[in-house]
Amino acid sequence: MENSRIKNFPISFFAVVMGLTGLAIAYMRASFLGESIKLVGVGFTYLSTLIFCLFLVIYLTKTVKYWNQVKAEFHHSVKSNFFPTIAISLLLLSIAYDSINQNVSYSMWLIGTILHFVFLIRILTYWINKDFKIEMINPAWFIPVVGTIIVPIQGMSYSIELSWFFFSIGFIFWICLFTIVFYRFIFHNPLPDRLYPTFFILIAPPAVGFISYTKIVGSIDTLSNLLFYFALFLCIVLFALIKKFLRLKFYISWWAYTFPLDAITIAVALRYHLTGIFFYKFLTFLALILTTFVIGVVSIRTIYAISKREICVEES
Repeated sequence: MENSRIKNFPISFFAVVMGLTGLAIAYMRASFLGESIKLVGVGFTYLSTLIFCLFLVIYLTKTVKYWNQVKAEFHHSVKSNFFPTIAISLLLLSIAYDSINQNVSYSMWLIGTILHFVFLIRILTYWINKDFKIEMINPAWFIPVVGTIIVPIQGMSYSIELSWFFFSIGFIFWICLFTIVFYRFIFHNPLPDRLYPTFFILIAPPAVGFISYTKIVGSIDTLSNLLFYFALFLCIVLFALIKKFLRLKFYISWWAYTFPLDAITIAVALRYHLTGIFFYKFLTFLALILTTFVIGVVSIRTIYAISKREICVEES
């Protein structure tokens, strides 16, 4: 990759890894649909690992050669929230590798957890010290929160106390941020088209929260029901806005569609595992098809945009 494109390589590209790894996990969790389904998930896991390593090398190169650009991204009201996607990618890969190689899974979980905690503290102190205006707030602010809720999914195999610690942080901050973000949607200017796909990020905290909380308590209870059905309701609301999403020009932010769809697919599959209700099996099938289709379209559009030099270029 030529130097100018490395210089403009966005941190938000790690959302690609999140989307693909989430899809890998979704296929693994939906293995009850067919024996070959899990093999597809394993294939996506290896692909996600390869892409993560490639992106990590590129971004480390950018950090060394173009530190001022990295620093500018970290102090940007939107882009700064994508730095935890590096750690979240590791946490998701640790879940995907659980049934492939547990040593690799543990190593990724440990590194991802430590790295995410560092990013979380740094971003929270940045939020506190920065003079933000309400118009600057957008759903991307949920990304650091989602990471803390992901930790217990694999973390319950290693530390119950640490899992509760991270889940508690993510759950409380999700409630706080959801209130602020929803207030911003209703009483202030609409999101610009570039950020409109980030509406889908709203699905991720309750969907991942359902998965994580169920992993902690081991069964379905009142809170898990609240999280699951609220995530489903948000999906219905966003489906009602489908005409707006279909009219949007392509931006790298289209990848915001992917991981939230992965999360709700995994949540529905887990719901079927726990209840045995056929409706959730059917819903898992539909959600997996839809999510695969969306990720396929976004992937093709991203590759096309890269070939046409619409991405990794100086912002106007």
